[in-house]
Amino acid sequence: MFLEYFIIVVYSVSLLLIFMYAIAQLNLLINYLKYKNKEDKSPKFDFNNPDEIPYVTIQLPVYNELYVMKRLLKNIAKIKYPKNKLEIQVLDDSTDESVEMTAKLIKKVQDLGIDIQHIRRTNRQGFKAGALKEGLKTAKGEFIAIFDADFLPKPNWLYETVPYFKNPEIGVVQTRWSHINRNYSTLTKIQAFMLDAHFTLEQVGRNSNGHFINFNGTAGVWRKECIYDAGNWEGDTLTEDIDLSYRAQLKNWKFKYLEKVETPAELPVVISAARTQQFRWNKGGAENFQKMAKRIFTNKNISAKTKIHGLLHLLNSSMFICIFLVAILSIPMLYIKNEYAHLKNYFYIMSFFVVSSLIFFVCYWYMYKNIYGSGIKNFFRYIFAFLTFFSVAMGFSLHNTIAVLEGHFGKKSEFVRTPKFNIITLKDGWKNNKYIKKKPSIHVILEGLLALYFVFGMYSAFIVGNQGGDFGLFPFHLMLFIGFSYVFFKSIFSKA
Repeated sequence: MFLEYFIIVVYSVSLLLIFMYAIAQLNLLINYLKYKNKEDKSPKFDFNNPDEIPYVTIQLPVYNELYVMKRLLKNIAKIKYPKNKLEIQVLDDSTDESVEMTAKLIKKVQDLGIDIQHIRRTNRQGFKAGALKEGLKTAKGEFIAIFDADFLPKPNWLYETVPYFKNPEIGVVQTRWSHINRNYSTLTKIQAFMLDAHFTLEQVGRNSNGHFINFNGTAGVWRKECIYDAGNWEGDTLTEDIDLSYRAQLKNWKFKYLEKVETPAELPVVISAARTQQFRWNKGGAENFQKMAKRIFTNKNISAKTKIHGLLHLLNSSMFICIFLVAILSIPMLYIKNEYAHLKNYFYIMSFFVVSSLIFFVCYWYMYKNIYGSGIKNFFRYIFAFLTFFSVAMGFSLHNTIAVLEGHFGKKSEFVRTPKFNIITLKDGWKNNKYIKKKPSIHVILEGLLALYFVFGMYSAFIVGNQGGDFGLFPFHLMLFIGFSYVFFKSIFSKA
């Protein structure tokens, strides 16, 4: 009996935490809808007055970007801004043949009369954070725009973002990511779905009510004074962007999020690259919770509601632990439910937590129709997209749970960059990409076994109970089977 009750307690607590997270998302949706049609009356620099145009430094942190450097520099050279008020730093930590190619490309940009420097370090200490910190030492700009190698800002991007720094309290202006290869594959569609939810519902929902948001590592601008005041870049977590964002906001700097300003970027097209990115983001989130939770909780200058949203924000990735536990324990719970009749009322209560899924469904629908439009056809497309996203997200739950646990328990690991591909259409090839991880990890085998485990869960629906089975969890186990199977087979067969 002890084991059964232990399973019930862990399962129930996990469901409750997921429900609390869903309620927080619903609150963000309410904030989003309230703010959506409000006129932005923020003060802005008058760029018709040359004296109000500030000096800007664009930083491009790169590491072994053989396939995208030409595209990146060609795009950056088109940025519209007075040449006497702009410099570009290519912060190149590369260790391969891309270094020589990058140097030649930079020379061509310099020939256009653009102030661009090739900054190299003798080591990768601090990884991306270290590179940004190194570039800051010589940066001439009062404001620092940052773009990763797979981002393609539009020519007028600085004119759409920098004016908001007229307000001296603004430390960061962040823009929304868009996706140049959104429809390349099921994998890119799933990633776009996840990121769209963050860049609409979450960022707007938090920012509109004065809660903490985060600079997303790229496609944003920092006030240099803010970086220094917050303590500069630190490389002790895998998400240096969240780290500095929270330190800045704890020092009362304000962030401005611009949903209507898009910055196009390329999504990873191979699951090994997506796994690398997911691992870094989720582990980094847990590391930042450990680093920031006490500072947030004890800060006397922020409201209780902002503290709650801030802590939940840093615990976003930790929800994968709850999802994984609910998934694993759902099969034993199926047997417990049908063996212990005296717990009948408890299971009726537990069924209430299906509301969590309905809340996510509603929240993400507003995100989806904001991008694709409403209408019955788009709604049915959304249902399919939501179920696909939900299934594959659960399929990643083992992988992401391991990342989160490593983050919480302080296991350090190297900053592993996400391989870039320069892939837009199905005609573009990626199989000879030298940066793709060749061997899947042992975790992939476990994901394959979990797919079989949920086949057993579906089979169990037919054999438990005395009334011809119990199919209440059958759809859940089917989605888990699809999710883990997708992740397993893609990880085994979709590699160079």
